[in-house]
Amino acid sequence: MSNPPRKIVVIGGSAAGPKAASKARRLDEHASITLIQKEADLSMASCGYPYYVGGVFDDRNQLICTPAGIVRDPVFFDKAKRIDALTRTEAIAIDRAAKTVACKHLPTGEIRTIPYDKLVIATGASPLYPQVPGNTLDGIQTLHKIGDADALRTLRDQGQVRRAVVVGGGLIGFEVCEALHLAGIHTTVIEKTASILPFLDPDLAKLIEVYVRGNGADIITDNGVAAFLGENGQLTGVKLDNGTELPCDLAVVAVGVRPNVGLAREAGLAIGELGGIEVNEYMQTSDSDVYAAGDCVECKSLITGAKVRAPYGDLANLQGRVIGQNLIEEGSARFPGVTHTGICKIFDYTVGFTGMSTQSAHAAGFTDIETATVSGLDIPPYMQGKLMISKMLADRKTGRVLGFQSIGPGDVSKRVATVATAIRGQLTIDDLANADLPYAPPYSLALDHVIVAAHVLENKLLGRVRGVSAAEVKQRVDKGADCFLLDTRTPQEFEDMRLGIGETLVPVGALRDRLGELPEDKDKEIIIYCHSALRGYEAAAMLEARGWRNVKIMEGGIVAWPYPREK
Repeated sequence: MSNPPRKIVVIGGSAAGPKAASKARRLDEHASITLIQKEADLSMASCGYPYYVGGVFDDRNQLICTPAGIVRDPVFFDKAKRIDALTRTEAIAIDRAAKTVACKHLPTGEIRTIPYDKLVIATGASPLYPQVPGNTLDGIQTLHKIGDADALRTLRDQGQVRRAVVVGGGLIGFEVCEALHLAGIHTTVIEKTASILPFLDPDLAKLIEVYVRGNGADIITDNGVAAFLGENGQLTGVKLDNGTELPCDLAVVAVGVRPNVGLAREAGLAIGELGGIEVNEYMQTSDSDVYAAGDCVECKSLITGAKVRAPYGDLANLQGRVIGQNLIEEGSARFPGVTHTGICKIFDYTVGFTGMSTQSAHAAGFTDIETATVSGLDIPPYMQGKLMISKMLADRKTGRVLGFQSIGPGDVSKRVATVATAIRGQLTIDDLANADLPYAPPYSLALDHVIVAAHVLENKLLGRVRGVSAAEVKQRVDKGADCFLLDTRTPQEFEDMRLGIGETLVPVGALRDRLGELPEDKDKEIIIYCHSALRGYEAAAMLEARGWRNVKIMEGGIVAWPYPREK
């Protein structure tokens, strides 16, 4: 006599839920699988919302269809996967003792109870919303659901919005900024903290800030929204913490998300200190028959071992796949944790990161760290290479790679992926410095950008070079510090553009013959720079070999200088 089919219920139809259900079906053709989804749509590609709003593509169905162009609706799930997908249906209660889920069909109000052997909670997260006066005015939106994308796309197509503000200077905020800018809407990003893109160190974030302003958008930092202003129920502007009032027709709020854990909490499942559902490496909750995944859970940092929240679509899919396998083959799949890797497009720049920033490393207790900032092309200049500026972070004692940030129009994605894998494998700077990466001129330099970053960081760890950031140089200049600034570029480069900070030009090729122009005091601080720091490194080696003892290089060179320049 055969066993009755497994009864699997999945709550949540965005990313993790459908992935878990689909994986379970592939492993068990006979299981009874029910998918409960509050929204009308299923398996939405939410990371594509800004590009739909911005007009990169026009067919909304591309957000909810398979690579073959088939819309993932209940009929698709029934015919292709034999999954009973209940849309516009809200799970309202979990009875763990009876092993049932009560759900409500929203159009009719009909309530039904569905039994389960195994349950998956993938309830996602909800956008945070400023609790300030005027926050119920028409014209204030988020970009969290596909309905939000529909509404913003309609506003774009109608062309009636002239000025917009984006509240929040993170990933989503800048993706929305670009989408609105593409629609011809003047946009201002408002960030409450002192620096945009909080996963970047401030020096790289400052470069993005300058770049965004150069593309016609405004950025206000260190200032939050104190109130939304309006007339007759319609948004007309925002008031900032410092009292400034900005007129606008539209405000898009992108200040983060809060895990949707109400259903799990009411069912008595353990909730972590960060507000997400607690799960183990098998994605099981405190009830071994109940799994959870996606934006509603907490997971583990592979760098520190601490609990973290990581609301990213790719991780939701990975976690859903692990659950789907464990639903059928319990304990056979693990989700070990995350390195916090992300990427976004801001106009023609890519912004990518993996692992820890300097600030987060210090906060996590890594007190002895070293960083290296490098700039260079992704491929050779004769192949029309594009610029990247990157920062690599390592633990001084072990040499272990802790983080990497990269920005620019070059192929940032490839480099971030390389370092993300290195962090996952707990590799050291020495490992990366000798990495066997693919090389051909259409794809890379002979020494890839990541390897160059590792070489610079290795030199710093070994004491062969001392670096100083552009921000530190600016601070020295502003304070009138007694230092000698040496520009080692060519005269033509100097004529085309200079920093205008009292620098002395001595091209690196002429330096050995012009040492008399340098300070006689061999202990005087000398800061050297060039376009990207390579010539600066060579010049520093020359000077140190001739007895100068306080020579430093401005890391990243002039391209990493986020302040005004002279032309």
